[in-house]
Amino acid sequence: MGKVTGFLEYDRTAPVKEDAKARLNHYNEFVQPFEAEQVNTQAARCMDCGVPFCQSGCPLGNVIPEFNEAVYKGDWHLASTILLSTNNFPEFTGRICPAPCESACVLGINKSPVSIEEIEKHIIETAFAKGYIKAEPPLIRTGKKVAVIGSGPAGLAAAAQLNKAGHEVVVFERDDTPGGLLNYGIPDFKLQKDVVTRRIALMEKEGIVFKCNANVGVNVELNTLLRDFQSIILAGGSTIPRDLPAKGREAKGVHFAMDFLKQQNKRVKNFAVEGEEILATGKDVIVIGGGDTGSDCIGTSNRQGARSVTQFEIMPMPAAERTQNMPWPTYPMVLKVTSSHEEGCERGWGVNTQEFIKDENGNLKAVKVVDVEWDIDATGRPLNFKEKPGTERELPCQLVLLAMGFLHPQKEGLIEKLGVEVDNRGNVKAVEGKYQTNIAKVFAAGDMRRGQSLVVWAISEGREAARKVDQYLMGHSSLPSKDGIPYA
Repeated sequence: MGKVTGFLEYDRTAPVKEDAKARLNHYNEFVQPFEAEQVNTQAARCMDCGVPFCQSGCPLGNVIPEFNEAVYKGDWHLASTILLSTNNFPEFTGRICPAPCESACVLGINKSPVSIEEIEKHIIETAFAKGYIKAEPPLIRTGKKVAVIGSGPAGLAAAAQLNKAGHEVVVFERDDTPGGLLNYGIPDFKLQKDVVTRRIALMEKEGIVFKCNANVGVNVELNTLLRDFQSIILAGGSTIPRDLPAKGREAKGVHFAMDFLKQQNKRVKNFAVEGEEILATGKDVIVIGGGDTGSDCIGTSNRQGARSVTQFEIMPMPAAERTQNMPWPTYPMVLKVTSSHEEGCERGWGVNTQEFIKDENGNLKAVKVVDVEWDIDATGRPLNFKEKPGTERELPCQLVLLAMGFLHPQKEGLIEKLGVEVDNRGNVKAVEGKYQTNIAKVFAAGDMRRGQSLVVWAISEGREAARKVDQYLMGHSSLPSKDGIPYA
């Protein structure tokens, strides 16, 4: 514990953001890092709370009180060592994690929680600046080869851990650049891509091989992988978006959110955009879906110069604060106002889309919507809805972005040809804690196994799956587990 009375003396402060109007002129990150005195003060707020619920709130089991104490004492080397012992990529989670650790912070019972996420980002960036982060290839190789399919956060975490164990790791990525969701799913203003390429370069120096434009089951033969590798990890993510089959869905101007976001990320990289260009410039944009992907569409649309941006969600408006149905330390489903919302957006809840209206050329010109009313059960959970008569209306728009989440991984190609079983939700079937599919040498991790989830969960799954693969190959594993079991 840093300062015994710190939580009594200091209030939570947030990092300074660039002015909303100014940051719409670029795609760079706009959150300013804490000053040295600020980060010291925020770390001092961490209490000697006996049972650190922040650690159980974190899917990675980050040892948060210990790295906060190291930060308070100015021992950045120790702080980074503690942080990296459980988290391979704090530079990612420190920027894009919703911070379930903060929701579980004991101080958060009656005050604002400790600024854990910002401290985490400060630790890793300081460690890079001071030269603590260096390539550390394993001293001994086992002679075992592992193929990791997918280079998103789960695949990268699995690859990093297996490489530490001494295995030869090859990562197959069907896109033109490694990173998966980190590279083409998240806008640069939330996660600049030089942060991703910095980590990829480090992993390459450690001996991990990345093969891009490698679509396993399409232009990479599965039989070759099964023959040449002693184990395979499926970490391709949950990539099939939820559609909205309303009347007029075929109108020109209705697109999936990820198609829109990926194109803009390519433009920022000065890469060619394939297919029909999707641009919000000068258009009335409607984003359907209230999650992080929808928020990313708002920020991107405003940067492209949309005439107006509206976001609506079929679910009822969340509570502003915890209710009795969201007790601490559970993660609260409360109203979230993101930086993209701050930049300009009309929001609506309890709105259902009835029809996409086209002009005579088949171009989208409006959306017909209606308000809905939900039946709520005793726990506050919405059960079913009914439309409110007399609330039907048309909203003019020329671009609709569907951001309603993802259903399951793509089955065509890899999954079908490999013959792995899928569960009743369409995800690759592999029991949590084992990560092994019905094919002994094939394992699965991340969204491809558990369904759409958080980046921090993907990293956790990648690490845990890597440990199980190491056990499968060697009979035991020295890789750590989030349960604190060092050996098996």
